[in-house]
Order: sequence, then structure tokens, then C-alpha cells
Amino acid sequence: MAALHSTAFRLGSVALSSRQELSFRGGNVKASAFSCPSSVSIPRLSFQSKALGGDGLPETKDSSLVVCFGEMLIDFVPTISGLSLADAPAFKKAPGGAPANVAVGIARLGGSSAFIGKVGEDEFAYMLAEILKENNVNSEGIRFDPGARTAIAFVTLRSDGEREFMFYRNPSADMLLQEAELDLDLIRKAKIFHYGSISLITEPCKSAHIAAAKAAKDAGVVLSYDPNLRLPLWPSAESAREGILSIWDTADIIKGSTLISEEEISFLTKGEDPYDDAVVRKLCHPNHKLLLVTEGPEGCRYYTKEFNGRVKGLKVDAVDTTGAGDAFVAGILSQLAKDLSLLQNEDRLREALMFANACGALTVKERGAIPALPTREAVHNAILHSVG
Repeated sequence: MAALHSTAFRLGSVALSSRQELSFRGGNVKASAFSCPSSVSIPRLSFQSKALGGDGLPETKDSSLVVCFGEMLIDFVPTISGLSLADAPAFKKAPGGAPANVAVGIARLGGSSAFIGKVGEDEFAYMLAEILKENNVNSEGIRFDPGARTAIAFVTLRSDGEREFMFYRNPSADMLLQEAELDLDLIRKAKIFHYGSISLITEPCKSAHIAAAKAAKDAGVVLSYDPNLRLPLWPSAESAREGILSIWDTADIIKGSTLISEEEISFLTKGEDPYDDAVVRKLCHPNHKLLLVTEGPEGCRYYTKEFNGRVKGLKVDAVDTTGAGDAFVAGILSQLAKDLSLLQNEDRLREALMFANACGALTVKERGAIPALPTREAVHNAILHSVG
């Protein structure tokens, strides 16, 4: 496993303005003079793929590359769980950001991945870029902004391993990526293009996100979307719902969550039961090849045009759930990048999802996201142990 830069970091040594502070606990939002753009109406986008095979799947590419687009940041994770940020004695510095987590997760599982995004021209950014390289992630798509800082987030761990976040990004460099800075050649080489919704919140990153996804779709690349709802980062709940759903229909693969801390399915359906298959089916679109709903330690549910079901998760003692969903995504995308025909074979898809569940389970056993992402060998051993 590549060396990872993690150190204890004491809260008293961080000099950050309270005007940039944003925190939330589950569905409760607390903001201190946080600067956000006003809510805007976001139209639905429709991309047409020119490379579809007779089975409805994008034509198979020789490449198994997964390109991940979005944010990369620093998580500060407390060394002791169950305490508030104010009471935590120290914090462990850990690289994070959902798309970056997925890129590293895929590479650590032996797959091919790349990251596209923007960071500040600062020490945190150099550390993050180096970590990508150490983990064999293609970093050609990283851009550095001398006028903005790399985002950071303080993560409070409850005694059960669940999280509360406090973000510092007003603005952070990831929000400032421009369309002209995109490495479109890298995107077009991918088999899968993966992204979240945070990059849709503000311009210019929103336009860069839309352009990148269109370039991928036009090139016959499979689009993978993890909404990764972080409601306090949006101007309002309605703008978040509109923004997330504006690109919903263009994706081939979508991963949602019913976890208490996120409840993405319930949020997107305006409070309907996320455990009801009929409710989830409302979110399905003819363009979708696979819709996944993660349920934490309970496992996941899957929905395709032909079949649906549930795959049980692995039971572990959770220390920190940060990055568990990203590890799950890395697990399933690493399998699909090798063979998209999994989407048409339920037995093989279930095996791939068991693998993805194990990736998520192993990640919660350690603090931090990227430092905890497992290797393929560790995942296989965990699966063997669970069925042995």
C-alpha cells in the first residue's frame, strides 16, 4: 500500500474565518454567514450518445479506464470518536473528496483510473496530487489555482461511526474549474466517466461539469453518477433537488443512498419511503442501465430494466463511515470497467455487488477515506471470511 500522509492536527493551530464555516448533522443545517449564490432554475440536460450497441449498452472500448471528475480536499478526522469538534483533542489529516476517493479506490483494487479537478496552489494541493500519483491514479487532469485554497472539511465522528461535517470552501479551488481547462482527450479515452453533484452548485465548475459529461457521452463513454447529497453546500433544498435531477436522466449508472445521514432517495422523491421498490422505480429512466441504492451495513439494492434485488452487506465494527459509499462505487466500477456485460447477467452482477459491499465495509474500519480504501486482496479475504 502506498504511503499516505496522515498526521495529528490540533484544532487550535487552524486559522480559518468563521464566516466560511458550514456544518450539518444529518438533516439539520447550521450556517454562519456562508456565501452562496442565489437559487436558480436548472433545466434538465439531454445528451445523445452516438456509440450504442445492439444491446443498448455503449460499445465496448479496449480501455478499462475510469475517469473521476470533481472535488478533492482534506478531511480532518478526530482521533477520538463521540466528541464534538470543540471537544476533540486532535485531528488526523486525511485526503478525501468523493470523486478522488473513487479514483484511488479503483486504482488500489488494481484498476485504471484518472482524476480531473482543481485544487489550490498550496501545500495541501501538492500533497493530494502526490497521493494520487503514489496510488497510480492518472493526474494529468489536475489544475492548480494560485488564487484559491484547496477545500478542507472537519469531520465529527459519533460513537457509532456516523459523521457530521463542517466545510471551509468560500470559494475553494474545486469550484473554479473552467471548461477551457478540461482534458477532453483524457475523458474520451475512458470506458466510464464518474462524477457527483457538488460540481454543479456554482459556476464556472457547473459549466465545466456539463461540458465534460457531454464530451464523454458523445464519445460513447458510460456515465456513472453518485449524487452524494451535501445539502448545506447548496443555496437551498429545492436548488439541490433541481440541480441533482437536472442531469439524472443522462447517466447510465446511478448510486443513491438510504443512509440516515443522507437519505438521498427520500430527499429526491420529496419524502417518500426509500425502502419501497415502487418509489425507487420512479427514479428509473429508460437511459439508466443500473440504479443502485446503498443501505450501509445492510448492503445494497439494484435495479435494471430486467431485474432487481438486494445483496447483503458484511457486518463489521464501524470506526468511521467516511468514504464507505465511495469505496462501494470504486468496487462496482472496477468490475464494470472490465466487463460491462455484468449489467445483463444478474448472477454476475450480484457477485460484483458483493465485492462492492465488501469494499465499503472494510473502509469503515479505519479513520479517513483514502487511507482506509482496501486492496483487492483484502476484499477477497473479507468475502472468503464472511462465507467461510
